[in-house]
Amino acid sequence: MSTAHIAEQRSPEELRSLAEQAGRDFEEADALDVLRWAADTFGHRFCVTSSMEDAVVAHLASRVFPGVRVVFLDTGYHFPETIGTRDAVEAVMDVEVITLTPRQSVEQQDAQYGPRLHDRDPDLCCALRKVQPLEEGLRGYDAWATGLRRDESPTRAHTPVVGWDEKRQKVKVSPIARWTQQDVDRYIAERGVLTNPLLTDGYASIGCAPCTRRVLAGEDARAGRWAGRGKTECGLHG
Repeated sequence: MSTAHIAEQRSPEELRSLAEQAGRDFEEADALDVLRWAADTFGHRFCVTSSMEDAVVAHLASRVFPGVRVVFLDTGYHFPETIGTRDAVEAVMDVEVITLTPRQSVEQQDAQYGPRLHDRDPDLCCALRKVQPLEEGLRGYDAWATGLRRDESPTRAHTPVVGWDEKRQKVKVSPIARWTQQDVDRYIAERGVLTNPLLTDGYASIGCAPCTRRVLAGEDARAGRWAGRGKTECGLHG
């Protein structure tokens, strides 16, 4: 790794320009090349975010940026298997896991808004337990990587490999955007990458336990999230 890890802070205008140029340059690029560019360009002002559904992007990033920071949102509603996956990733991979938590515990939120807010107003629950903590946690970074893929759902079909996160004024990197589920499965098998045990128990997309169910045959991977509602995204990527 070169200069890398001491990258200067850039203005939003500079970051936007970098994102737009990289979006053109890296549309067909290998995921490792995309992540290598991000590490070289942003150094420690770059991080990976992970829901701990699997550790594919964290694993890829660690190959070109040992010790890369992996940001995880602990909403207070995760399956035990998800927390276990986070702990295993921290133990066995060359990454620094950073756990973000909401301002309020579940109990404090229940006291203010009433219990089971996720049933009555899932958008507000996601805003309080996911969106706000991530925005605060990303303040020290200029670029962040996600595991978004175009084949996951219609709402993600146009995910750029490198794009501009207008809301947060940051470069957003989705190095496996063009991968299929088969590509992911192949990489996991070839590299022995950690995955959430729930993926072998009927879950295709894993979020908070109260809002996640197993998927049925023929459903897309995101169908088990907020099932029966018009909601398809938590707000982190919209």
